[in-house]
Amino acid sequence: MKALLLAGGKGTRLRPLTIHTPKPIVPIFNRPFLHYQIDLLRQVPEIDEVILSLNYQPRRIEEMFGDGSEVGIKIRYVVEPAPLGTAGAIKYAGDDLRESVVVFNGDVLTEINLAEVIALHRSRKARATIVLTPVDNPTAYGLVDTDAEGNIQRFLEKPNADEITTNNINAGIYILEPDTFDRIPSNVSWSIERSYFPSLIERQETFVAYVYGGYWIDIGTPAKYSQVHRDIMDGRYAAEPFRSGAAAHTWISPDAKIEDGATIEGPCFVDEGALVKAGATVGPYSVIGRQTQVEEGAVVTGAIVWPNCRISRDATVREAILGRQCHIGRNVTIGPGAVLGDKTTLTDFTRA
Repeated sequence: MKALLLAGGKGTRLRPLTIHTPKPIVPIFNRPFLHYQIDLLRQVPEIDEVILSLNYQPRRIEEMFGDGSEVGIKIRYVVEPAPLGTAGAIKYAGDDLRESVVVFNGDVLTEINLAEVIALHRSRKARATIVLTPVDNPTAYGLVDTDAEGNIQRFLEKPNADEITTNNINAGIYILEPDTFDRIPSNVSWSIERSYFPSLIERQETFVAYVYGGYWIDIGTPAKYSQVHRDIMDGRYAAEPFRSGAAAHTWISPDAKIEDGATIEGPCFVDEGALVKAGATVGPYSVIGRQTQVEEGAVVTGAIVWPNCRISRDATVREAILGRQCHIGRNVTIGPGAVLGDKTTLTDFTRA
């Protein structure tokens, strides 16, 4: 059985972080995001190959994962000649498949039991199975209606309050039968949500839902990207090095240097080669990337700092995200919600 990861997007909602780093390999702590999806797929023994559908900076991703031998599963790459949309990408990458395929959107992090989804798909002899997940604010999403047997009835794009009949949304995880791909035109941008799925309903084909109420998040915005780190540190999502789920857990690499007089307040993460000098403070929910330096009197709290940055004396970084190789000058203040791209330099006393 094959798995197809739709990882070709430009990550526009995460810019400027994704200008030089494709979204599938933005770091979650010190691991590229794609590792977490591959870990989940490896839990299903019959999945013997992962197909990565790429378009944006594909070489960066190929160089990182190679043939998959280091992550324990075969990886094959398919590069779209141009962005083809969700259904178009599936058609382009999966047109030679002859067995059921697991399809994952490239920005979904979840702990779903994929074997259960596959079992439902087979027991219902479905042409397609879609994972749905409930949300607190249904008006912000496209909703998916089902009947009492779990058959898909309709898709409703961002409804008004009086139109809401469910709080289940498309979770971006599907089991599909490749012989349904014939309705997707070749080399044309085509939407799985607006075109392919409605065709299943119109033809009255067996199209069923698996409703999943566990952990699920789309990491595609800075707020959600930050939330993932908090969720892992709080034990809401089990991942190394916080798999124990212990409250207020602090992880400091053995190769990091924390000088006497520095303050570390958990939960937080300090990667290898980082230096936190005397008088500096690393506050709760901070992520200090590899080889990053936090100088005397600096305060970093609730922030994600990618590798090779320098936070100079008396600077303050609160609830922000800093890309690689940023240089933050003395007495700089960076406030909540700021997102700095790679190699950003803020001169002394700047406010951002």
